[in-house]
Amino acid sequence: MTIKPDFSQSVPDNLGHVHFIGIGGSGMSGIARLLIQSGHKVTGSDVRESGNIEELRKLGAHVFIGHNANNLGDADTVVVTSALWPTNPEYGLAQEKHLPILHRSQALKYLTTDKKLVSIAGAHGKTTSTGMLVTGLRVLGKDPSFVNGGVIAEYGASAASGSSELFVIEADESDGSFLHYQTSIALITNVDPDHLDHYGSLENFENEFAKFANGASDFVAISSDDPGAVRVTKLIHDKRVITFGEEPEATVRVINLDASGAQVSFDLKYENEIYSATLRVPGKHNAINAAGAFAVLVGLGLDPEESLQAIATFGGTERRFELHGEARGVKVYDDFAHHPTEVLAALIAARAVVGSGRLITVFQPHLYSRTRLFAKEFAEALELSDEVVVLDIYAAREDPEPGVTGALIADAFLVQKRMHYVPLWDDVPCAVAAIAKEGDFVITMGCGDVYRQVPGILKALEE
Repeated sequence: MTIKPDFSQSVPDNLGHVHFIGIGGSGMSGIARLLIQSGHKVTGSDVRESGNIEELRKLGAHVFIGHNANNLGDADTVVVTSALWPTNPEYGLAQEKHLPILHRSQALKYLTTDKKLVSIAGAHGKTTSTGMLVTGLRVLGKDPSFVNGGVIAEYGASAASGSSELFVIEADESDGSFLHYQTSIALITNVDPDHLDHYGSLENFENEFAKFANGASDFVAISSDDPGAVRVTKLIHDKRVITFGEEPEATVRVINLDASGAQVSFDLKYENEIYSATLRVPGKHNAINAAGAFAVLVGLGLDPEESLQAIATFGGTERRFELHGEARGVKVYDDFAHHPTEVLAALIAARAVVGSGRLITVFQPHLYSRTRLFAKEFAEALELSDEVVVLDIYAAREDPEPGVTGALIADAFLVQKRMHYVPLWDDVPCAVAAIAKEGDFVITMGCGDVYRQVPGILKALEE
């Protein structure tokens, strides 16, 4: 098993030279970027090269590929994630040297001190909602600092320092670290069951979201539609609450929604006025995400009409229905969806874009526990595709579970002739190319490393 973060570790007044173990992820690289911009020496390591690492090197970070104790150098502080294994040699040496070892949320808290913090949490929709809110604030001249879980297309970055007091973050609920921030405004996209391996029960999961909401000093924006969010709303006390969604009683109500094409159009009803928008991204779920971002902006006192039009300029984030190329008349996309509800929403949006074309989903399950708990729900969501290729599980922070493989999802599929279980990584591109025909759309899906299949799929299609 991976390490258990020690949130009791005190954060030094000055982090000094900071070394990141696993620096390439969007969240870690974003924090590293801000520390560099604030004058810290930053080093780090990861298992492979990436665009994030290339950008950090341009900013002055020294990044090693591969983990080795020598990489630690003269670091004063070490930053880690919950996905780190205790056998990591850099982690072991940091322990031996009694260096402060901070979970990434503690490093992020260090950066957000004395800021008006907007924390965005939820089982899914966080990255897009954060991108929409940051975009809206920037267009409106508020220039927030931000750390997102994905690169915002307009800005080519997942993090940046801003000149205003506002700081917007994607707050991770997977390990409970979202409770450690000094949040002013909490945006909860949904409380869909997830990470039950950490929380133990749905009740515990929802109670932690209630703590997160009640910890917000200014106000809470929360979904009116999601059943878990509705239950959490009943646990919020003595707070200003702005609800958003399609429910008639929502403070910010989504109406007249049209998600039938490559863009989604809708109206928002707020304080008896109606505001209209067409987003540059597809899907009903993105209209709901926009309503959440709108709820925060109007909660901050910004003009409703200007707020919605600012949000509508949002052009997406990397790994959210992102087109990577076309070969032999087949377009290949990639998407980060990794929870059944997310998968269903992403495929509904994709279906609207592809029109009469066939949709081929290449799905990589993430986590053994999630696959075991939701195999049937994943199969039901994936049924929206015309053909499905299921890979084996991306383990991330978990040890293998006997009998838990991608086959659990494949076996739950109702129409087996449309399901292709391909457990060997190297076999995937040819399997996809054999299925795809001119006019089809292929979408790789998952939050592991399935995106690395895209170049191989394009090459196999060409050949």
